[in-house]
Parts: sequence; structure tokens; C-alpha cells
Amino acid sequence: MNTVYVVSDGSGRTAEQTLMAALTQFPDSSVDVVLRPEIRTAAALEEIVAEVADVKGFIVHTLVSESLREIMLRLSRVHNVDAIDLMGPLLSRLSHHFSDSPKGEPGLFFSLNQEYFKRIDAMQFAFTHDDGQRDYEYEKAEIILVGVSRTFKTPLSIYLAFKGWFVANYPIVPGVDFPGSLERLEHGRVFGLMTEPHDLCNLRSVRQQYLGGFSSDYTSLINVKQELNYAMKFFCKYEWPVVHVTNKPIEEIATEILAIKKRIDLPGYVRKKCI
Repeated sequence: MNTVYVVSDGSGRTAEQTLMAALTQFPDSSVDVVLRPEIRTAAALEEIVAEVADVKGFIVHTLVSESLREIMLRLSRVHNVDAIDLMGPLLSRLSHHFSDSPKGEPGLFFSLNQEYFKRIDAMQFAFTHDDGQRDYEYEKAEIILVGVSRTFKTPLSIYLAFKGWFVANYPIVPGVDFPGSLERLEHGRVFGLMTEPHDLCNLRSVRQQYLGGFSSDYTSLINVKQELNYAMKFFCKYEWPVVHVTNKPIEEIATEILAIKKRIDLPGYVRKKCI
């Protein structure tokens, strides 16, 4: 049985995947792969190299730290152990080509991947919690946007999700009670969206012309004012922060929401009362 140690100051996935790809070319060889991730001290390296020497194995490593690579080189010579450096030569050539020095920080690739997959998860969350869907999962949301129809709830949710926030939105419809899951949330997670009646009428008129299927009340100024007043009563009742969206781009509204959320999280924050 041949033993190969995969050593890394990060997760070790890069070295392990490279090794497994190479091992497919040796189908008749029996190989035991031992993974040693998060190795970031000289003492840990010395222990591993001694262990490899005892079993007469060899090492494949992706140490991004130059000092750790130098220690590995010295220890492998002292213990007469073969050590294959997958990362050092590549970093050296890239450094020469870019005329720049590598950061030498372990785990950066994994960290970047985490941010990417968090955005993917946040986008999925926004889609599955759009327009009042799955309100029983609101405890999982970091931000919940509440407002009447055409107050930019969905585009705001998607924009904030792209930034990595888990966002849901709920439509206010007069006569329809709010779900208990929304009423029970602590302050700073639910935001009310408010707009000017005339602007909302214009937006709804455009939507009605484009899609059709709406009653005349949908674009009526009297009805729109009633809906907005109804929404404001709930915003005041639960003391939800109110963000006005009239004539503002999505980016500006999102920035305002995040700024309010940041202030709420600070010690000594005082809620604004409705007048």
C-alpha cells in the first residue's frame, strides 16, 4: 500500500483533487490518501514529515505561505521524504509574470467561494420568498420588505440578495391580515416601503396598460391613497422603519435600508414614533 499525504495551510481541496486526477492514470496502484489541512506552524509540519517518513510515504502540498514551503523543503530533505510542491512554482511564475507578490494568505480561495455561494443562496431565498411566499420561514430572513403593490419590493429584494442579504417581501392588501410570523419579528428586520400617491398611480397605470387584467380601483387615486394610509397604520403599529421610494433608484433605496439597519444595531438607538 502506497501512502500519500496531502498537506495544506488551507482546506487541502486543490491538492487532493489534483492528486486524485493524477491517480486515475495508475488504476493498478493501491494508494492510501491522508489529508492534513489547516497546517500553519513549523511544529505541525515537523510532526507530519516525521509521520510520513515512518510509513515511507510521500507528500503533495499546496502551502501558499512561502515560509512554510521553505520549512517543508528543509524537513523533507532532513527526513529523506519526497515532497511535491504544487503551489510554489505556480506562484513564482505568476509573480514574475504579473510583477507582483502573492498575498501568501491561506484560505483565500475558499473564502471567495463562500461569498459566491452565499450570494447564490441569497438569490434563491429571495425568489422563493417573493410576494408573501413561505411566510412561515420569515425567521430565516435578514430583511423583510413590506409595502403595497408597485413599491419596488421584488427588485429591491433581488438587488439586496445579490449583495448577499437574505431578503423576503410581503404585499400589503387591505383587509388581509398579516401573518403572525411577520408580527413577531424583532425590530430592525422589517422595513415599510412608502411612496407618493400620484407616482404610484402612474406606475400602476403603466402596468395595467402593459399586462391588463386589473380593476379600475387599482389605478384610482382615491384607492391608492387608502392603500397607502392603510399600510402606514401598520408601519406605525409595529414601529417598522419607513423608507420612501419615490423617484429613487433601487441602489439608493437599498443603501438607505442598510444604513437604517446599521443604525438600529448600534447601542442607544431610539425608535422613531409615527406622528
